Amino acid sequence: MIRWMWAFLDRPTQRFDDCAKFWSTVTGTELSARRGENDEFLTLLPDPALFAAAGVKMQAVTGLGGVHLDLDVDDIPTAVRTALDLGAELVANHPDYAVLRSPGGQTFCFTPSGRATSTPAPAVAAPDGTLTRLDQVCLDIGPTDYATETDFWKSLTGWPFHQARLPEFARLKSTEPLPIHLLLQRLGEDRPTSAHIDIAAADIDASALWHESLGATIVDRHEHWIVMSDPADAPYCLTSRTPTPN
Repeated sequence: MIRWMWAFLDRPTQRFDDCAKFWSTVTGTELSARRGENDEFLTLLPDPALFAAAGVKMQAVTGLGGVHLDLDVDDIPTAVRTALDLGAELVANHPDYAVLRSPGGQTFCFTPSGRATSTPAPAVAAPDGTLTRLDQVCLDIGPTDYATETDFWKSLTGWPFHQARLPEFARLKSTEPLPIHLLLQRLGEDRPTSAHIDIAAADIDASALWHESLGATIVDRHEHWIVMSDPADAPYCLTSRTPTPN
C-alpha cells in the first residue's frame, strides 16, 4: 500500500536555485535546508501553521532533469517484488530506498513510509487572490505503451481508475488524502514514458501571468489548460481543475 506520494522535481544543477525559488513561490512553501552528499536535495515545506505535510521535493541533477515519483511504502523489498512482477525494471537497490522504471520507462522510487502523516497542503493564493494548487503528476505515455503502462500503474497503486471526458486522459486517484494523484495521458507519438507537473488553477490565464512574472514561459494554450515551462525550461501545465484538496 502506498502511504504517501511525492512529486520529485529533478532540475539541472546550473539552474537549480532559480527553479527552487520559482517552485517555492508558486506553491507557497519554504525551502528546507539542503541535504545529500552534494547538497542536491531539498523539500518544499508548507507553512507549519497549516498543519499540512509536504508533497514536493527537488533534486539538482546533471542533464535536463524531469519529474519522478517517490512512493512511501511499509516494506520496500515486498514493493519491489510486486513492481517487478508487474513489469518494472530495477535500476538501483539502496539500503533505504529502491529506484525502478515502469514498463514504459518512467522512473520512480520506493521510499520508507512514516515520514508524512498529516494532510496535504491547501491551495495557495497568488498576489491577485487567484487560488492554485500543485496536486497532480501527469504521465505522458506513447500509444503503443499506453495499455501496458495504464495496467501497471493501476495495479501498482491500487487506486480507483477514472476515465476523463477526453478519451486520451484518465485519472488514478487515491481514496486517502494524499498530496499527489496521477493523470495518464495518451500521446500522439511513441516515446518513453515521462512525467510533468499539473497545477490546478481557479483562473488559468491569471495564473499564467503570475508565473510569467516569476520566470516561467507560456508554451501553448488549450481550452482547459495552458502548457508552461519553468526557469529550467521544464514543461508543466496550469489546468482548470478545482484547486482544493479532495
